[in-house]
Amino acid sequence: MIDIAFSKLAIIGVAALVFIGPERLPKVARMAGTMLGRAQRYINDVKAEVSREMELDELRKMHKDVQSAASDVESTISSNFSHAEKEMHSVWNDTSTSDDNPLMEPPTFDQVSEKSKNFRKKRLARTSALPSWYKRQNGHRSHVISGAARVAKYRPSAAQQSRSFF
Repeated sequence: MIDIAFSKLAIIGVAALVFIGPERLPKVARMAGTMLGRAQRYINDVKAEVSREMELDELRKMHKDVQSAASDVESTISSNFSHAEKEMHSVWNDTSTSDDNPLMEPPTFDQVSEKSKNFRKKRLARTSALPSWYKRQNGHRSHVISGAARVAKYRPSAAQQSRSFF
């Protein structure tokens, strides 16, 4: 950048005052300031345009990289899928000839109901706060009712009859 010290600026100001004159100096200084401002704005616009172009080039490069990565992933997935499909067809063709395969038979109603019952038991054991062995050992209640329901359940019959609606 241009290195202009205060002394150099003072010499330029005195020379401008002598050559231009005191009556035209403010107009020339205003015009010089306007031109300098326009030049700075133009330079800033050019810098912004260059930086935008650089960012656009970087984005294009990243777009190409992402597309190549996506195509690689797509090709690996399609190859794995085709490989798995071939294996499935080979297994299907091998097992379809034998009719004694228990995996191909649909489950009976009893098997399904037993499985669902076991699932419910396991889920209840997982979600309950106390273990089931502790509940069985100590006689802990498995069904808990709210306080209001308990009061209504165990309220004496005389107290229930004396209350009126209105």
